Amino acid sequence: MSSAPARSIPATHAPTIETQQHAHGPGSPVPVQTRNERFASAAHADFPAVTGRELEWKLTPVDKIRDLIDGELDGTAFPAEVSSAPGVSVEWIPMDDARVGSAGLAEERAAANAWSSTERALAVTLSSEEAVAVTIDRTGTDRAPRAAHTVITAAPNARGLVVIDNRGSARLSENVEIVAGAGSELTVVSLQEWDDESVHLSSQFARVDKDAQLKHVVVSLGGAIVRVNPSVHLAGSGADGQLLGLYFADAGQHLEQRVYVHHIAPQTISRVTYKGALNGSGARTVWVGDVLIGRDATGTDSYEQNRNLVLSDGTRADSIPNLEIETGDIAGAGHASATGRFDDEQLFYLRSRGIDEQEARRLVVLGFLIDVVQKIGAPELQTRLVAAIEAELDAVEVV
Repeated sequence: MSSAPARSIPATHAPTIETQQHAHGPGSPVPVQTRNERFASAAHADFPAVTGRELEWKLTPVDKIRDLIDGELDGTAFPAEVSSAPGVSVEWIPMDDARVGSAGLAEERAAANAWSSTERALAVTLSSEEAVAVTIDRTGTDRAPRAAHTVITAAPNARGLVVIDNRGSARLSENVEIVAGAGSELTVVSLQEWDDESVHLSSQFARVDKDAQLKHVVVSLGGAIVRVNPSVHLAGSGADGQLLGLYFADAGQHLEQRVYVHHIAPQTISRVTYKGALNGSGARTVWVGDVLIGRDATGTDSYEQNRNLVLSDGTRADSIPNLEIETGDIAGAGHASATGRFDDEQLFYLRSRGIDEQEARRLVVLGFLIDVVQKIGAPELQTRLVAAIEAELDAVEVV
C-alpha cells in the first residue's frame, strides 16, 4: 500500500489539515466541536486504527470490511466505460493533478486507504451549456479488494446528468469528487445494483459554487454491504443542493448512508430526502444526516428528512438527523425522521376499491419509494429504477 502526502482542504470548506491536526487531529484530547472540524487527509497513515467504537464506524460491520480499511488495494484503473456526449471530456489523470482534492479530502481511514492506493483518477468534465447525459458504466468482474477515484466537473454554466452505474461483482473502496462550477446545473446519480456478495464503500465530496445547482442521488439496491457517504459544501452564494436517496434492503443486506451538507455561503438552499424499505431477517439500513449552517450562511433555507418503511420482522433501521446552526439569520431549517409499517388508511382505501391485500401492500411500497425516483428528472433512468423496485417487490412477500 503506497502512502500519499496529506493535502489541505480548500479554505472555503474547512480549516487546513495542519490546523485540524493541531486542534482536533487523531489522538487529540480536544473533541471535535462541530462537523466541519473533523480531521481530513489523503494519507491512510494519518488516521488511527478503526476499532468499531468510533462515531463514524459504530453502526457499520467493521470486521467484514477490514481489508478495505487497512489492506492492500489494487489501485489500477477500475473497469469503466464512459458514454460520449458533446462538450464532455474523459481522461485518466495522475493523483497529483490539481483537480484531485478540489472538492474535499478523506475524513476516515477507509477513504484515505483508497486515496493512497489509487494510481490514476477518472476525470469527467462537462462544458456544454446544452443539457447532456453521460453514463459511467462500471462492471466489477471479481471480488479482489480494489480502489478507485473519480472527479466529475461541471464548468461554469454547464448543464448535464452523470450516472455512475455500478453492477457486477466487486469489493471496492472509492472516492468521488464533484465540482459544480458557477451557474451550472448538474445531476449526479450513484446507482448501486451490485451482485449479492459485493462490498462497496464510497465517499463522495461535492463543492457547489455561486448560483450553481447540484442534484445528488444515491440509489442502493444490490450488494452485501454498501456504504455511501455524500458530503456537499455549498460554497458560493445562491448555491442549491438537492440530495436524494433510495434504498431497499433484503435479508442480510447492510445499506448505509451518511449525508453531510455544509452551508458556507449566504442565500444557499438544501433539501435532503432519503427513503428506504427493509424486508427480511437481518436487513439493516443506516442513515445519518448532518446539516451545518455556518456563521456566514445568512439567509439559508434547509430541510432534511429520512423515512423508512419496515415490511417484515427481523429488520433494523437506524435514522439519525443532526442540525447545527451558527447564525441566527436564516430563512428556515428543520429535519425529520420516521420509521414504521404500512399506513392502514392507505391499505383500507385500496382494498375498498377491490384490490386484494397483497397487491395493495405492494402498491403502497411502490408509491412510497417512487416519490424519490420522480424527483431525479431523467425519464429513462426513472423507468429503469421503477422496474428495479418492482423486481425487488416481486422477489419478496410483503406482509
